[in-house]
Amino acid sequence: MAQINCTPIKEFILVGLTDQMELKTPLFVIFLSIYLVTVVGNLGLILVIRTNARLNTPMYFFLSNLAFIDFCYSSVITPKMLGNFLYKQNVISFNACAAQLACFLTFMVSECLLLASMAYDQYVTICNPLLYMVMMSPGICIQLVAVPYCYSFLMALFHTALTFRLSYCHSNIISHFYCDDMPLLRLTCSDTHFKQLWILACAGITFISSVLIIFVSYMFIISTILRMRSAEGRCKAFSTCSSHMLAVTIFYGTLIFMYLQPSSKHSLDTDKMASVFYTVIIPMLNPLIYSLRNKDVKDALKNVISSKNQAFVLRKFKK
Repeated sequence: MAQINCTPIKEFILVGLTDQMELKTPLFVIFLSIYLVTVVGNLGLILVIRTNARLNTPMYFFLSNLAFIDFCYSSVITPKMLGNFLYKQNVISFNACAAQLACFLTFMVSECLLLASMAYDQYVTICNPLLYMVMMSPGICIQLVAVPYCYSFLMALFHTALTFRLSYCHSNIISHFYCDDMPLLRLTCSDTHFKQLWILACAGITFISSVLIIFVSYMFIISTILRMRSAEGRCKAFSTCSSHMLAVTIFYGTLIFMYLQPSSKHSLDTDKMASVFYTVIIPMLNPLIYSLRNKDVKDALKNVISSKNQAFVLRKFKK
């Protein structure tokens, strides 16, 4: 059998969202603004939760971790994507590409599983309020966060190792704005059958298990809400879980659209648009969803702003 003459690739070129020069400057401004809102929104939400004693509950513990994941998630992808609009060729080294893929998979799977943990928290809040502090003790909350982190890190490490052990000799141009598995597999001259099987298996297990937990939790939640006699109680219970329901719908809806659409309608441009939504837009939307629809968070934010203003006035008065 003839041997493939393969020169090891030391760097990749990210094509980005567009190659039209007239679109690059406006897109840079738009995505830079989105990233700044994402950073301020998520870090601000973490700060508000950590500094307000009233928000020292399991629900806000999960929410602060979701904000941390969204901040990291966006920071792994967006800065390098912005480079596509500034440079003629956006180059990323082989090792940096591997690191980006590993971090991307870690935070994407973490968010997927953390949303399932939050669904369980909503179930206990509404269906078993009297046992809430027992069923959602600090130890259990830490486990419900630590398990997604550990599982996603190990899975991402395994998948990244499999991807970057392949031989890349056809091209070093990645038709995407970040290092992702499928665009990378298009460049390899190695057999990808084993790798694709593992992608299917791990994605299937993660997606099905998390969706099943969310679905079962909300079946019990809806059943409990419908049995409530008080209209005020039903409205309060629904408002408790409405933000999480909206976040889950947006996140999983995007993933389903991207990965479960018919192959005849599947295109690289569609992949890019869907990827922009769940890597850039969703991390910006989540803190807005939980802040604007949550009275406790809004009150805590007002208190932080009020205390800062009072401190500023006192300093001016002393001078």
